Amino acid sequence: MKKIKVSIIEDEVLILKSLVGLLETQPDFQVLQKANNVESFLENPAAVVADILLLDINLKGGMTGLEGIRHIKQKFPKTEIIMLTTFDDADRIFKALCAGATAYLTKRTPFKKITEAIYTVHRGGSYMSPTIARKVVEHFSPKKSKNNSLTPRQMQIAEGIIEGLSYKLIADKLLIKTETVRDHIKNIYRKLEINSKTQLIKKRMDGEI
Repeated sequence: MKKIKVSIIEDEVLILKSLVGLLETQPDFQVLQKANNVESFLENPAAVVADILLLDINLKGGMTGLEGIRHIKQKFPKTEIIMLTTFDDADRIFKALCAGATAYLTKRTPFKKITEAIYTVHRGGSYMSPTIARKVVEHFSPKKSKNNSLTPRQMQIAEGIIEGLSYKLIADKLLIKTETVRDHIKNIYRKLEINSKTQLIKKRMDGEI
């Protein structure tokens, strides 16, 4: 079997040494290049191109791994990128995947799973650690709306605020007092855990009300 050529960009020396040491014990892998930043990796004359790149997302002293994905894919379009990072927040995950990463693992992932991810990606698949997969599922699942906690009257007033109506116009439209509108709005903000019209509009745009 032809060896899978793996390169690594990692700025923590101990983690880099550990990954290299573990990968070199595997007969199917060849560690091609070790770098502690994207810039030095890109200086590779590319005589031999890696099949897989393990890339840290929060590199210091230069461009981050997230910023580097685009540059790496431009120079080495056939190299598949596996993000290996301590961060598992949804924003970084989706930015990395949208930028061109094929897989996203946390550094808590056991080495056996990392090798499994390398095999999977090399075969043309994608791979995510369980915690990352859960975040992806949650992102695409219907958002739990908090509008069930609002009364029908509060929903009417919230709609008025979103439409840009003044408190007085909302009061006139619903045949209630302006002070009553103010009281309702305080309760709406409290229930939705917000404190401004802008946040209320964002809730609507995000499909949460």
